Formats: sequence, structure tokens, C-alpha cells
Amino acid sequence: MVNIKEDEKLSVLNHSCAHLMAQAVKHLYPEAKFWVGPVIEDGFYYDIDLGDKTLTDEDLPKIEKEMKKIAKDGKRITRHEISKEEALEMFKDDPYKIDLIERMDPNDTVISCYTQGDFTDLCRGPHVDTVKKLKHFKLLKHSGAYWKGDAKNKMLQRIYGICFETEEDLKKYLEELEDAKERDHRKIGKELELFMSDDLVGKGLPMFLPNGYVIWQELEDYIKDKERKLGYQHVMTPCVGTVDLYKTSGHWDHYKENMFPAMEVDGEAFVLRPMNCPHHMMIYSNKLHSYKDLPIRIGEIAHDFRYEASGALKGIERGRHFCQNDAHLFVTPEQIKSEFKNVVDLIFDVYKDFNITNYRCVLSLRDPEDKEKYHPDDEMWDKAENELREVLNDLGIEYTEEIGEAAFYGPKLDVNVKPAVGNEITLSTCQLDFCLPAKFDLKYIDKNGEKQTPVVLHRAILGSLDRFIAYILEETKGNLPTWLAPVQVSVIPVNNNYHLEYANEIYNTLKDKNVRVELDDRDEKLSYKMRDAQTKKIPIILILGDKEKDGNLISYRRHGSNKTYSVDKDMFVELLLNEIKDKKTKNQDQ
Repeated sequence: MVNIKEDEKLSVLNHSCAHLMAQAVKHLYPEAKFWVGPVIEDGFYYDIDLGDKTLTDEDLPKIEKEMKKIAKDGKRITRHEISKEEALEMFKDDPYKIDLIERMDPNDTVISCYTQGDFTDLCRGPHVDTVKKLKHFKLLKHSGAYWKGDAKNKMLQRIYGICFETEEDLKKYLEELEDAKERDHRKIGKELELFMSDDLVGKGLPMFLPNGYVIWQELEDYIKDKERKLGYQHVMTPCVGTVDLYKTSGHWDHYKENMFPAMEVDGEAFVLRPMNCPHHMMIYSNKLHSYKDLPIRIGEIAHDFRYEASGALKGIERGRHFCQNDAHLFVTPEQIKSEFKNVVDLIFDVYKDFNITNYRCVLSLRDPEDKEKYHPDDEMWDKAENELREVLNDLGIEYTEEIGEAAFYGPKLDVNVKPAVGNEITLSTCQLDFCLPAKFDLKYIDKNGEKQTPVVLHRAILGSLDRFIAYILEETKGNLPTWLAPVQVSVIPVNNNYHLEYANEIYNTLKDKNVRVELDDRDEKLSYKMRDAQTKKIPIILILGDKEKDGNLISYRRHGSNKTYSVDKDMFVELLLNEIKDKKTKNQDQ
């Protein structure tokens, strides 16, 4: 979907449309007072004080109708400049505009306004030259918004909208918007009973329900199996640590604002961990290692906690608790390139399994001017960034460089994906770290018997399992491959009186093979039960009637297809088990 804010023409068009909407609101609600109406990625909004009036969904079409009336009238939009004193007099009855004026730079001797017909508003501009150009718009939704984003202030009413140059562009956008709503993992999660949230538990603390936890466990088994084959050793560590642990690692100095407050227990300060590096450093330091032991690859599906602003929370894509597919590789300097290559190979091997093709690689570097965010060691940073850049170039990986996106302890490769819904997200990462091993005084004995400090590669392949599940749900609209689906097969007898016994036989056969199968023996019509299985997005639906019972056959349909396949029972079981074992993302029937 187009980013309105980054498109110059659409940005001007949408900001002008925000003023058009404000004018229409003023016509309908003369007592309305206005705060700000900026352009955003998805169009525009305006924050409005309507006094005792509370907007409903039915009000938006009325406002749109008035907007169209004003646009048809065709008034010109004119810019004029006034003094601060004139502005204060002009907007004396609007406390929100007075606040804006009084907080303007005192060096600004003039203030710009834009007028269209009977409506004037403070604005830097620019705008289109006439309201006639504002024809193709849509008001999308409304919500509450605290003045200045402060919960201590009055709650205003925010109206969102979008505007395009042509009717075709608007129609296309609205179709994409509807598709995005259908793909939203929060909607899918609720419909398929995958996860839930409750403010009594806490904002940003989703809970996986049985169906959702099946997906979670399958992903955990999938990635752990791949890691074990590559020599990873898995551990389990506590999700809290002492404040001193995070002072040693540097997180307390550089990451504290993203951590939950410390808690005192028996005179000692503890904190929920935001990441797992310090714990894994301590595991490495548990004994002295030889260079022959390296690389040591420590992996964990780890529970982490970060304090995210409530406005940034988004289902399981972004919460205050999540589980990382984390690992730390302790290597000698000579092993950096080969181990980094292995990590990159694993990332793209996983992407191939899940048919992930829309991604880009980013070399995330520090901002040398930001002395607060990053560990202060220029020599270490130069060495790490040059080393990582050289490795990426040697591997032939296409990448862009982004300043200021590094971890506080080192540069990293981020693999960003463009999901079906929303903005680009980082799915996988591999970070090069010379800093933490030194902070924890980690050592290994080299071939000359001397103590040396290892280098650490921090890496996450699936990122957080929570975010990865959200991504997969939105990519597939919840139509998961058979191996990942909470319920893999639904067994439906055509008539319970005649076919239930055979259906039970098939059900038990599949259950004994560890297939996640359900038997629908409700006294309902066949068509109803088939629709229900489709709604639940169960990948395979078995329809068992006389033909199947008498011929020891299985007739089945794939989710979303009306085509029915009939095969020998034993052949079906073999095909199904192979499909699950091979973790195919695309179902192929023979």
C-alpha cells in the first residue's frame, strides 16, 4: 500500500483534505475546536473538540457529504501571513490554536494561514490551489485521542481519512484496505482461537490458547531441529536477572528505557530480562574453554520482556512479552566469516521453507554522534563494522547501510520483510560483538596456551516466535500448511447412522499416527459441517459415505477447493504423513 507521507503530491493533497474535513465539521458542529491535522502514512487525521458531542460511525457519511458539497462549490485556497498578535486575535475563541501560537518559535515574526471560503486555519502548507481538486476521498474511522497525547489532558475525537487524485486509486486503496483487515493477525487469531489478551492480565501480554500454542510448538520443534543438525546446544535460563548483571552487560546504561522497573527482593535488585545475551555469557564463562571447543553455539527459545509504549502494541506482533529464537555463537576471529555464512545460510534456508521472498538485507551501523546510545569505543566499532561489511561483501549479499540502527554493543545484519499488512519489519538478525565478551571477561586458551577473548555472534532466525506467527498468519490469511495447522484433518461422515463407524476407524488410525484430527459427529447437515471446517481453515476435510466405506477409500478436499480426491485409505495416510514430515508449505496432490 502507498505511503502517503512519502509521496509529495499525495501528501499535499491529503493535508488539504484534512482542512476540507475540518471545514465540513465546523459547518455541521459550529462549536467545534481544532487541534492538529497532520498527514500520516495512511492519509490524514484531525483531532477535534466537539464538546458534548460524541461521534458515531453514522456521523462519518454526513461529514463526507458536507465535504463533497464544499468541494463542488470550488472555492480557492489562499495563503496569507499575519503577525502573532493578529493570530492570537483571530483564534481567541480556540484554546488549542492559542496554545499552538504561544508555543511557536519567538523568532518567527509571521504566521501563515490558509483560507478556503468561510474556513481559516493555521498551517505551514503547502496546499492545493482549490478545493475542486479534493474529490476522491474517504473518511475511514474515528477514535479518541488525548490532547498532546497526554492521558492527563482532555480526550479529543480523531477522524481519519485519505484522499487520492483519481477514483480508481481510491477504489484500489479501499480494496487493499479491506484485504488488510481480513489479513490482520489479530482478527485471524480471534476467529481461529489462537490467542487472547485481557487488560486484567496486562496490555501487551497476549496468551496463547491451545490452537495457537500448537503452532508455537511446531515452530519451536522446527527451528530447534535445524539448529541441532548445525551443532547448536540448547539451554534454559531464567527470565529475570540482577540489575548488576545488566550493568555489567551495559544494558542498564544503554537500554534501561526499554526495560521494566527493577524489583527489590531480600535487599537485591532484579529486573525482567529484555534479552538473553548476559545469561548466555554466564553459561560460556561457567568453565574455561580451549580453542578446540570453539565455535560454541548456545541456543534458546527464551522468554523476554520489554516495556513498549501502549500505542506501539500490536497483538502478538509487538508485545511486552515475547519468545525469541535466540542464539549466541562464541568464535575465534578466524571463524567469524564461516560462522556468519552458516547463519546467513540458515536464514535463507528457513525463508525457502516458508516461501519468503519479499525481503531486503540491511547493514545496521552506529551513529558516531550518538554518544549515549552506543558503547564508547571507536576502535572496537570501526573494527566490527569493517569486519561485518567485509564478510557481507565476500558472501555476495546485497545490502543497504543504515546509520543509527546498530545494537548498542555492535553492528548487525538485519533481514527485513515486507508483510502483507503494515510496514516493513525485521524478521532475522545476526550481530557481530567484540564488546560483551570483553565486558564479561570471557576467555579461551589458544593453540599457544595463551588466554584470548572470543568474538560473539548474536543471531535470531525466526526473530520472536510471536512476531513470526503474526507474519505467517497475515501472509497466509490463516490458511496454514498442514504441518503447522492446529487441526490438520476433519473427518466428516455423510450420515452418522451409516458411516460413523468407518469415520471413527479413520479418526483413530490418524490419531494413532499423531495427526491432529477431529471427528465431526454432530447431527448436522453435511454441507453445514463442511462449511464449518472451511471456516476453521482446516487444511484437509475427509468426506466418508457409502463409496468410501464399501471400498476402503478416503475422499477428501483441500481447504478453499471444491475439487474432491478419492484414494485408497492406506495411500492417503502415507501421503498425509509424508506431507507433514516434509513440512511442505504448498500442498500438492498426486
